[in-house]
Amino acid sequence: MLDFLKRVFTWWHNATIGTLLYTWRKGEKVGEDDQGNRYYRDRKADRRWVLYNGDIEASRIPPDWHRWLHRTAALPPTEMPLAAKPWEKAHQPNLTGTARAYYPPGSLTQGGKRSRATGDYEPWRPS
Repeated sequence: MLDFLKRVFTWWHNATIGTLLYTWRKGEKVGEDDQGNRYYRDRKADRRWVLYNGDIEASRIPPDWHRWLHRTAALPPTEMPLAAKPWEKAHQPNLTGTARAYYPPGSLTQGGKRSRATGDYEPWRPS
């Protein structure tokens, strides 16, 4: 029962029942990425959307699918793949709020102490 209520009233856990019904009635599956996210387009209207596999987090969409969703590319990556550059790194989701997030030296999570200024910086003082 709880899972049913989550599907009806919340969108951040998974697709709502309305989204699933719309996908079933009007959606045409275009493809799937390496994380299991499924991409759809409306058979008649120019609408595109994604059904996430797991948590709904926009940073989990790879660049080639992001390009298609935002209409920068007319064809999806299944029909016209994005050429990979040799300097590109693998897709990484947004790590903010996780244990793997970046914390600069001097942040409170790193002890709150930072090294002193080297002399090339002079703080502003109001007169």
